[in-house]
Amino acid sequence: MHKKFIAVVTLWMLTVPCMAEQLVVAVPRLPLSLPFYVAEDQGYFLAQGLTVRIEDCTIGRVCLKRLLDGEVSIAAAADTPIVLSSFSSQAFFILASLSSSSNDTKLVARKSAGIAVPRDLIGKRIGTIAGSSAQYFLDAFLLFNGIDRREVTIVSITPGGGREAMEKREVDALAAFEPAAYMTATALGADGKVLPSARINRTTFNLLIDRRIAGARDAELGKMLFALAQAANFIRVQPLQAQAVLRKRLQLDQNFVDWIWKDYEYQLTLDQSLITVLESQARWAAREGYASGLAAPNYLKYLYPAPLARVLPAAVTVVR
Repeated sequence: MHKKFIAVVTLWMLTVPCMAEQLVVAVPRLPLSLPFYVAEDQGYFLAQGLTVRIEDCTIGRVCLKRLLDGEVSIAAAADTPIVLSSFSSQAFFILASLSSSSNDTKLVARKSAGIAVPRDLIGKRIGTIAGSSAQYFLDAFLLFNGIDRREVTIVSITPGGGREAMEKREVDALAAFEPAAYMTATALGADGKVLPSARINRTTFNLLIDRRIAGARDAELGKMLFALAQAANFIRVQPLQAQAVLRKRLQLDQNFVDWIWKDYEYQLTLDQSLITVLESQARWAAREGYASGLAAPNYLKYLYPAPLARVLPAAVTVVR
């Protein structure tokens, strides 16, 4: 696989003209964003003749909002913000999935609140970020463990506010994605407990564009995607160097990297599993009242496979 990828890289680079083109991308400060950090650190964007400016966001929902507000033309976000936005907006396309994890989001509880197993959550206050993949995970977690949402109090918290809410005992448990889950569990020390989630939810992390640039900037988008594919390959074959990039970018230590590393897959794809995930979350959104009275979108119409198909045709396997 590695030799085949190098051969494709060599062929593609022979066809890339030297240009100085700038792309501005809103990217959340998350482990799922690692391909962007590696591509920047290793000079893959520059090798494609691109200047890519990464603008940090706290979470993907904020990045997507910046795209919808016209502040940027490219953004990265997990599946849940995409689904919730899709009920009211057709302003964006999905170019590719960059990474995924079945253990990115965790349920961190305080033992001193009397929580040792999932059923102990009944009657407790659980914090999460509304409209995020953490909220979807929390609902799936409760359903999986036979807990009615009405049996708990769900408290909306701000991005980055979960650890403080736990430390101040404003909530008894927290559904959070990384690195917030690690930071909260670490801050609680012996009082913290990560409840088993049985890998009930797979998070996909995706690259989005403003529909208005589709077609007009396909060449640049293809170059960016190819650089990200190089970065994903680097993560697989040079994990220690990739970990160093992640530590530096998120300003966290090796303990954090060890905590999360085995749970992530970095690979550019555009496949049927993404449609399945989006459709499943759309049904959840309608059922739980987040998209009351609105019809679920056709997510095939939200895909724009042309740039990825041009540079990595084997990565596009969605059935259209």
